[in-house]
Amino acid sequence: MNKTFIILSFLMGVIVLSSNYLVQFPINHYGLNEILTYGAFTYPIAFLITDLANRSYGKLIAQKIVYLGFFIGVGSTILFSTNFQDLISIRIAFGSGIAFFVAQLLDVQIFDRLRKKKWFIAPLTSSIIASVVDTFLFFSISFYATGVPWVTLSFGDLSVKLIVALAMLIPFRVLLNTFKPVS
Repeated sequence: MNKTFIILSFLMGVIVLSSNYLVQFPINHYGLNEILTYGAFTYPIAFLITDLANRSYGKLIAQKIVYLGFFIGVGSTILFSTNFQDLISIRIAFGSGIAFFVAQLLDVQIFDRLRKKKWFIAPLTSSIIASVVDTFLFFSISFYATGVPWVTLSFGDLSVKLIVALAMLIPFRVLLNTFKPVS
């Protein structure tokens, strides 16, 4: 489990760092620039990582992966992509940290309570609820009163996250055969 724990923690950090970078770039095609950023496509993978860890190793290990992912991802964001002369950049780092921490720990708790239901109930329910919390925390902290259309961006972002949460059920189901669930 040590090797898997390190890999999942590292992947969590990479996903958080990537998403924090990509959220700064709206999709400038098909009129989506005010409703969607590229970060919406990468961040839901964090819930897949948490849910796999939770299913395979239990709530406590999943929480440790959240803590390490937080340290790696948010720490790297602050060090490498935060422009301390730019208030929005600082707010993105701060908003990301709070939203990630709250949403991921919420995901772990919800998943743990639903783990004995059919295989798809826990990951889908926990990802949907945590995505809503994450999205609105992140966008309101990062962009409120900045002139950035954060409300429309948050709804566009959430729409993609919900679609990706559904799509993540495929790798979750495939990977369930690789990991032994805890009871």
